[in-house]
Amino acid sequence: MNDGDGTLAAEAQGRQFGPLGTALVIIPTYNEAENIKKIVGRVRTAVPEAHVLVADDNSPDGTGKLADELAAEDEQVQVLHRKGKEGLGAAYLAGFRWGMEHGYGVLVEMDADGSHQPEELPRLLTALKGADLVLGSRWVPGGRVVNWPKSREFISRGGSLYSRVLLDVPIRDVTGGYRAFRRETLE
Repeated sequence: MNDGDGTLAAEAQGRQFGPLGTALVIIPTYNEAENIKKIVGRVRTAVPEAHVLVADDNSPDGTGKLADELAAEDEQVQVLHRKGKEGLGAAYLAGFRWGMEHGYGVLVEMDADGSHQPEELPRLLTALKGADLVLGSRWVPGGRVVNWPKSREFISRGGSLYSRVLLDVPIRDVTGGYRAFRRETLE
C-alpha cells in the first residue's frame, strides 16, 4: 500500500522499522560530463543531508574528473572510479558494496541523465520510513517521463506489463530504476 509515508502499510503488517540512517545516492556514470554537475547539485539541493557516490566507468569524456572536482568542493560527494565500462547493474552493485562498507543506512539508485528527478527523493525517503524498499515509478498517477521517444516508452510499458503478468506482481513499473533500499534489505 502506498500511503505516502509507509506508516499505514507497516501498521497493517504489524511491522515496525528502525531509523533510516544517512542516505547515499549512487549515480553511475559513463560519458555524463554534460549532466554530472547539474544532477549532483540537484540531489544536494533536494536532500542536503544525503551523500552522493558517483560510480564512474572510466568515462572518456572526463566525467570522472568532473566528479573529482565536485568531491573536492563537497565532503558529501565521493567518487568510485571503475576500470572501464562494466554496465549499469555492476555499477550499482559496486556502489551498494561501497555504501555498506562505509556505514550508510539507505542506498538509492539514481540515473545521471535526469530521467530520475532528484526533487522526488524526499518522497522516496519519507515512504522508506515504513518500508524495506521504495520504487519510484513513471507509470502511476503523478509519474511521467520527459523527452522519451514513443518507442522507448512502448518498450518500458510493455516490459513492465509482461513482467507484471508473468511474475504476478502488482508493481506497475518493473523496469524502473529509481529505488531506495534500507541497508538491511540489501544485506
